[in-house]
Amino acid sequence: MNEESNNSSACSSGDSNPCPICLGPIVQDSYLDKCFHKFCYSCIVQWTKVVAGKHSRPPSSVKCPLCKTENLSIIHGYDGSSFQQHYINQDFGYSFILTRAHKYRLQCYYTEPGIVNDIFNVSRYWKSHKYLQPNRWLQSWLRREIQALMQEEDVDIIVHHILGVINSSLTRNEQKFHQIVPETKQEDVKALVSNAANPFLGARTERFVNELELFLASGLNIEAYDAVYMHRLGWSSPGDSSEASKEALNERTTVIPYLYIFDDDSDEPD
Repeated sequence: MNEESNNSSACSSGDSNPCPICLGPIVQDSYLDKCFHKFCYSCIVQWTKVVAGKHSRPPSSVKCPLCKTENLSIIHGYDGSSFQQHYINQDFGYSFILTRAHKYRLQCYYTEPGIVNDIFNVSRYWKSHKYLQPNRWLQSWLRREIQALMQEEDVDIIVHHILGVINSSLTRNEQKFHQIVPETKQEDVKALVSNAANPFLGARTERFVNELELFLASGLNIEAYDAVYMHRLGWSSPGDSSEASKEALNERTTVIPYLYIFDDDSDEPD
């Protein structure tokens, strides 16, 4: 979602706190005008576009994804003497709506990876060469994952590119089947997929590759995989915003404060 995060020269110098949305170094400091929580400018603008897409008419304010305070504008471009102000009710011309499944997957990226890393036997997946078995659900899983992370609807070209790299890297050098060291194969595949995804996913690339590995190792279809994943996290269903669900999530230390991705303030049905 935030391709500019690769440009280190644009990052705030000395700021060790990542952007709460993209989890990468903050690019172009920006603040919501009421709560003053800080984000990358492009990240928070994209967030407001997604929120606007959930309403039949452009909203005049947006709730902060960290504290739910209503904000009317985004403050950015501060140079010590002046600043620019981007009002929420500007016409974004954006209509992509995050479904509950998208929001569930997006929230997964804000949990500690160690919570889910042992759900499936990843080591056995590589040692038994199960990666040679085609996964007919992979393309659909990739599309949902990338749509959620980039908050864009038209991601077919990106999905096609990453899927091609995954498939070619999994079967690469398989004529030397008995000479392949599983750990080396695992590292090579993850490195190739990471290089392919990084231009699009930025700071979330490493976690994306780990999530991909978990999905492939599971051998499950998307519905079954989601059920196992949610059970581990203590969530009852994608988009569950109950207090019990949030409490269960917060008991398992999150990377950053809880993001209100699940809360539905729209005037349109999902």
